[in-house]
Amino acid sequence: MAGVQHHILEVWGDFACFARPEMKVERYSYPCPTPSAARGVFEAIYFKPQFYWQVDRIELLSYPNYIPLRRNEMKDKIAVTAVKKWMNGKETPQPILADADDSITGDAKKGRTQRQTMAIRNPRYRLFAHIVPRRGYEAEQAAYDAQFIRRASQGKCFHQPALGCREFVAFFRYLPGLENLPQPVDYNQDLGWMLYDVFDLRKTNGSDAPPFITVFRAQVTHGVLEVPPFESHLVRKPESD
Repeated sequence: MAGVQHHILEVWGDFACFARPEMKVERYSYPCPTPSAARGVFEAIYFKPQFYWQVDRIELLSYPNYIPLRRNEMKDKIAVTAVKKWMNGKETPQPILADADDSITGDAKKGRTQRQTMAIRNPRYRLFAHIVPRRGYEAEQAAYDAQFIRRASQGKCFHQPALGCREFVAFFRYLPGLENLPQPVDYNQDLGWMLYDVFDLRKTNGSDAPPFITVFRAQVTHGVLEVPPFESHLVRKPESD
């Protein structure tokens, strides 16, 4: 694509889990990141509301090696409105008790529960993406690209990237090119309908943005998942159903 600076990251970690949405209770990972998870890695390094990241391609550098894990997960979560009241001093902060049960809280929905996770062990991927400025910020494209390259090359990030679940830490390095790099593994799988994103990327992304679930037909061919642009008709959006 002319005039567009494509950025490449190599990411790896001890574990990864990109949970399939149809597995509602027990988590079962896709063999590779979803476009949403890949976008999260780039945003952890550099993000501004004046643009969004368009993931173009995901390469598998290692075969998906699944491992079953049993994890403790919290049943309860803190509401955003409660946090704002605590910050303003209107209410006293109330902790979430990990080992609380209905005999303590009077609510069986609180406390923690054990859930099975089919995660991936020792994952390694190559992620390709580019910055798409929002309307009125097209002139800042070069500055955004330069800032990302500087931060990624120096290992800087706003928060540590993750491979799906936040506790599965991702390490990364910026790749200026593809010379003398290993080829993707020879892995093929039709993933069916894959989660594309949970936000409308055409609008300003933020914590108060409503959910906007999009999906696409994903096919891994020789270790490569080609990701269509968000604007493409290949990405199924709520209004097109």
